[in-house]
Amino acid sequence: MKLGELAAHLGCPVEGNPDVEIRGLASIQQAGPGELSFIESEKYARFIKLTRAEALILDWRTPVSKVPCIRSEQPRLTFARALELFYQPRRPAPGIHPTAILGANVHLGENVHVGAHVVIGDAVTLGPEAVIYPNCTIYNDVRIGARTVVHANCVLHERTEIGDECIIQSGVVVGGEGFGFVPTPEGTWHKMPQSGYVRVEDQVEIGSNAAVDRPSVGFTHIGRGTKIDNLVMVGHGCEIGEHCLLVGQVGLAGGVKLGRNVVLAGQVGVAGHAAIGDRTVVSAQSGIPSDVEPGTVVSGSPALPHALWLRTSALIRRLPELFQNLRDLQRKVALLQQRLDSGNH
Repeated sequence: MKLGELAAHLGCPVEGNPDVEIRGLASIQQAGPGELSFIESEKYARFIKLTRAEALILDWRTPVSKVPCIRSEQPRLTFARALELFYQPRRPAPGIHPTAILGANVHLGENVHVGAHVVIGDAVTLGPEAVIYPNCTIYNDVRIGARTVVHANCVLHERTEIGDECIIQSGVVVGGEGFGFVPTPEGTWHKMPQSGYVRVEDQVEIGSNAAVDRPSVGFTHIGRGTKIDNLVMVGHGCEIGEHCLLVGQVGLAGGVKLGRNVVLAGQVGVAGHAAIGDRTVVSAQSGIPSDVEPGTVVSGSPALPHALWLRTSALIRRLPELFQNLRDLQRKVALLQQRLDSGNH
């Protein structure tokens, strides 16, 4: 579509020629003629003079270039919405593949798709327009909401509840047994029965090869709109609030509680039963041993307030120098003490 038409869809103003034709979108380094790209930070501003893109999405602070542009307060978000106009993921046609196996009392909503070699247990419910891709296994008493997509090779264990408009990426296991073992007087481990289940609210996305465990009693809960990256581990009995973001290789031990809008960057580990308050941000590879107050930014292992962690990290590089200075001071003090002792005699 023409740039002016695209800007009208996005509710943003245009600077430059609104009649240039946009045929697709690309990154600022790879964009060419007919393609739209964006710049979000000063780090990439140099590409304005270098890019071959037909047009750009820029914020109001970036200087006007010779390239036509759409102005936006949030260029990345505007780019994402533009991309939705040009790219729609393929949804398979409704129907049940002849190799799929369905148990007793399975309830299928309108226009569902069940792919090849899917196995569905008893008393399972699929909401309208749900999509189950090949090789998935769905245990008994699972409920999957409307327009939810479960990609290939996923396993949903018994009594799992998945809300509407969720995306479960390939290789995910939801509702597997939590890691619960009780020590015995004989020095062995007695398995704690995992009788609970997992509840996933609407519009949640779970990345490939993530695992969400069920607890011994009660349920593990993932709040509406939360996004979970690949290879994340959510332990038994965790409670994750709405619109949280868990980046790759995050690990939550059992009973962890996250408030709303919590961000855990890559490889963050949270100890069992720790509570992290609303709007908290935890930087990559941090370790959370205990509760964190709402609205804070923490870093390190064990995690510290981010500003303190930055100062501490800066000092680490100077430790050899500081240690040598300390040794020199110790020698000077020892010599001074010897002179004082000699004078006293």
